Amino acid sequence: MPRRVAVTGAAGQLGSELVKAFESIGDEVLALARPEFDITRAPDLRRLADLRPDLVIHAAAWTDVDGCARDPERALRINGEAAGAVASAAARIDAVMVQISTNEVFDGSLDRPYTEDDEPRPLNPYGVSKLAGERLVATAAARHIIIRTAWLFGASQRSFPQKIRAAAELANAEGRPLRVVEDEWGNPTDVRWLAPAIARLVDLALGGTAAWGTYHLAGQPPTSRADWARHLLADLPVAIEPMLLVDYRRDSRVPARAVLDVSRATALGIAPGSWS
Repeated sequence: MPRRVAVTGAAGQLGSELVKAFESIGDEVLALARPEFDITRAPDLRRLADLRPDLVIHAAAWTDVDGCARDPERALRINGEAAGAVASAAARIDAVMVQISTNEVFDGSLDRPYTEDDEPRPLNPYGVSKLAGERLVATAAARHIIIRTAWLFGASQRSFPQKIRAAAELANAEGRPLRVVEDEWGNPTDVRWLAPAIARLVDLALGGTAAWGTYHLAGQPPTSRADWARHLLADLPVAIEPMLLVDYRRDSRVPARAVLDVSRATALGIAPGSWS
């Protein structure tokens, strides 16, 4: 029997792929996005409960890391409190709640990939707000899945591959090297792989094969920003000049090596996505 699946942030890079993934397996998908649906508005959350979905995939978030650093209260309101409110609405109708989170709940100080059981220690307001969301979701909804991922990309012009290519073409035209951070490591994750992987994990949890709780779903292998750029720009005659994270001026401090261990999901048969 088809399920009714509500996807918040359905117009976003991941949200739009989630809509496709769940529709492709026969589910009825409720694509919820601003301005018609805003997770910070109580009437919209009441409407979510009235729609009575069987499953709520909460992909809506404020993902501007530097913006969150400039306005941490707003970040906490959107990424923390509103996530908890969405989970409470889901719990009232006994819907499964899936929360999309981030590798930035970790401080990046370990010399190995982070597992789901490692203690989060966020460095920036974005990570703080997403961790608050994780905890509020876990408290509000007994049947929940928290998915941590990293460095999302896809066909959108907002993705790192498109942005770095545009920057490289400009640098090439101006006859200068392209400076890219060498010592920030992560997991580039293709949303076109991630969305079906989330759908698979939900099915495993509903079938009793996977436990409710936290999972890392992210691309492999881990890489640095500079090496990812080198791969993406291999066909362009642009010189890449490595720089250190400490020298990259921005409003937010980001973890240097918040690489995610994906072995828990791999053990369930969810093969990691290859970003290359």
